[in-house]
Parts: sequence; C-alpha cells; structure tokens
Amino acid sequence: MNYKETLDWMFNKLPMYQTQGATAYRKDITNTILLAKHLGNPEQYLKCIHVAGTNGKGSTSHLLASVLQEAGYKVGLYTSPHLKDYRERITINGNPIPEEYVCDFINTNQSFFEANELSFFEMSVGLAFDYFVKEQTDINIIEVGMGGRLDATNIINPLVSVITNIGLDHTQFLGNTLESIAYEKAGIIKPNIPVVIGEYVNETLPIFEEKAKITNSEIYFASDLVQGGYPCALLGDYQIHNKKTVIQTVKLLQEKKHLSIPEDAIIKGFLNVIKNTNFQGRWQQLGENPKIICDTAHNAHGLLVVLQQIQKEQFEQLHIILGVVNDKNLEEILPLFPENAIYYFCKPNNPRGLEPTILEEKAAIFNLKGKIYNSVSTAYLAAKESASQKDFIYIGGSTFVVAEIL
Repeated sequence: MNYKETLDWMFNKLPMYQTQGATAYRKDITNTILLAKHLGNPEQYLKCIHVAGTNGKGSTSHLLASVLQEAGYKVGLYTSPHLKDYRERITINGNPIPEEYVCDFINTNQSFFEANELSFFEMSVGLAFDYFVKEQTDINIIEVGMGGRLDATNIINPLVSVITNIGLDHTQFLGNTLESIAYEKAGIIKPNIPVVIGEYVNETLPIFEEKAKITNSEIYFASDLVQGGYPCALLGDYQIHNKKTVIQTVKLLQEKKHLSIPEDAIIKGFLNVIKNTNFQGRWQQLGENPKIICDTAHNAHGLLVVLQQIQKEQFEQLHIILGVVNDKNLEEILPLFPENAIYYFCKPNNPRGLEPTILEEKAAIFNLKGKIYNSVSTAYLAAKESASQKDFIYIGGSTFVVAEIL
C-alpha cells in the first residue's frame, strides 16, 4: 500500500477514537503490551517524559521538546490528534516521520494488527516507539491520548511524569467528577519516578498526593514552586500554567537526571517552539483587521480561559465560528459563550461532527444566535465577508474545526 492507501486502511479498518468515539476506547492496555512484545519492546530502550492532563498537554509537550532541541538533544515527540497530516503525531526535532516508514511499518505488521484487532491509537503508539528506537533519539516526549492509567502510552517508564491539570472531559470514560478523572490521570505516576503537577484544586490535590505516596514518588507542584517565566511564542493566557509546568520539569531533568539544559535553551525553546516543532492551533492568529484567532480548546475547562481572553480584546463586533463533536456536553460549554456575538454554526468534516441544526437549536436556549453553514470553510468565508476591519473573528469548539481552516 502507498501512503494514502495505508492511512485509509488505518482510519477505516480499525477502531479510531478520532472518528468513532466511544466504540474505539480500550478499557485496558493488554493489546499494547502484546504489540510491544511483538515489536521487541522498544519502549524499554527509550528515555521518555510522560505528559498527561485534561488541557495543556499538547502545549507542554511541544514546549518541552523545543527546549530540549535547543539544548542539543535529538528529541522524539509523540502527540495526538493531528490537525492536517497523520505524521504530525510522530516527529523528531520537528521533522515528521517519513511516509515510507509509516507504510513499511503497517505493511510489515498488518496481519498481526488484524489478528489482534489493534486500535488505531495502539498501532500509532507502537509505530512511534519503533521509529524512535530505530532513529536513536536522545529523549522522547510522550503525550497521553486519553486519561492515563489505561492509555496505550502507559507502558513506558519515564524519567519524569507530568500532569498538567484536571477538568471535566471524556467523562463517559474517565468518570464525571474531578476526583475520578484525577485518579485516571494519576495512573501515569510510576514507582520512584518524580511527578510534576501543573495545576491542582482541592478535589485533585489529595488524589495526587496519595498516589505519589503509594509509589514513593517525589511530587512537585509547579504552580506553587515556579515564580516568573520567560517570553513565549504561544500567546494564549492559559500558557502561563504550561510554561511553569515546563520550567519545573526542566529543573528536575537538570537536578535529578543530570541533563545539560542551559537557561539559554529554555529561553530559545520558548521563543522558537512554533518554528522548532511546527505547533499550531493554540491562540493562533490567522489575520489582522479584522483580527482572526483560532484555538483548539474544546471543553469547559479550556474554553473558559480562551473566552475570557477574547473579552480582553478591543473590537466592535465579535464573530464566532463554532462547531463541535457529537459527544460534547453542550449544557456545560454553551453557557460560557457571550450572547452579544454573531454565530456561524457549522459541522466539522468528521464522522463525529454534530449537525449544525442541533448546535443552533441548543445554542438558542442560551440566547446565542446565528446562522447555519454546511461546512467550516463556508462559515469562515461568511464571517470574513461580514466582519469589518475593527471586528474580531474566533474559530473554535473542536480541534477538527480548527484543522479545516489551517
């Protein structure tokens, strides 16, 4: 199979959360352990940093990768989901995995994948670990897909575990309380491995402390320990917490793991994160006059901060291009949106996209008014045509909505 055929097979033949949702979720890591054994247990040969959290794990992972690149290391980075191309998920020093490697890996192991009904995510994790070992990376940043305890990435034994924060998301899998979600995320805390917690609240603090006590892991709360910061190419207000998390993690790598990371590498890593890792979609400006911002925030915990940042902007009229997936808790997120905006309701081009008629109907309950568009691109075009130079356009609600206009 060529690259396109390989991706089509991966996307269509096997469970994939990005397109299928709940039916693709695995409730244990048995398959991942089986796959790792089949591949010769590549995870055992990798130095890793493991990053979990409800929001901010993508930004934190990319910032860590950028800092370590600036320090001269060969850095593997595994993240999800992708925006435009599958290969964004697996990079080394910002360079995506070659198409040929993806094809060869899938073709070589296809019969094993089919026989064991491996999921899209399990295959991707195996591919990433296999690639990083073959390319002899110095260190690897591994982002959790969902949760932590039962995530396919949780077969690694990292140098440091990182948990950015806890919010209500994926409640159908992780539980509908902050405590239950914190328990799942805390599943990445390993015996005698230090853990950095980016943010905590009263409900989550004892969960983290108890797990760290059980595993005899030193625990560090970045929000308490880190004062100040560095300028950064990532401009969202929420990045202040992610930057503190990265600074504390780097400090541990320097002091506990004896990695050489000069301050200059931190400074340059923060400033060059987009250039170094090709990171996109976080408070990303796409235009000026009118100012156009897109952001992949998609749950209440993330959207609250983004919408508060919008209110700090100077504009005459706010235009919001909004689309979501069909398992989103609209009663939780729609009340966060301002009533005085003009809405452009659309459906992301994804099997899990929510029909815009339903979104409009639900939004009307919260006095959010606008029109329906049959695609993200037509909604985006309509907003640009309607907005004056002094207006503000925001595109969001889903990673998939942002992906379509980048």
